Amino acid sequence: MTLVNRLCAAAALVIICASTPVLAQQPPERQSEYVPVDSLPQQEQIRAAPLLVGAYVFVLAAFFVYLTSVARRLQKVQREIERLEVDMKRSGRG
Repeated sequence: MTLVNRLCAAAALVIICASTPVLAQQPPERQSEYVPVDSLPQQEQIRAAPLLVGAYVFVLAAFFVYLTSVARRLQKVQREIERLEVDMKRSGRG
């Protein structure tokens, strides 16, 4: 497996493990009318900040992994081009 495949598999495993407790909860009873957030009990309110920060961390980490992957591939191509230039000069084609 390549590094990117391993990281994708690890990210999928983390997401599955993190979502399991959420999926295992009992669904709440249906409401018959609109209830303002201020009137809900504290335990039923979801804080948005941790979810937002988690989403940004995940996206930035994925972006960093992608940039690292592209940089490594570009270095590999650059080394190959340099090697080919040296081979062409040796053979007298360049």
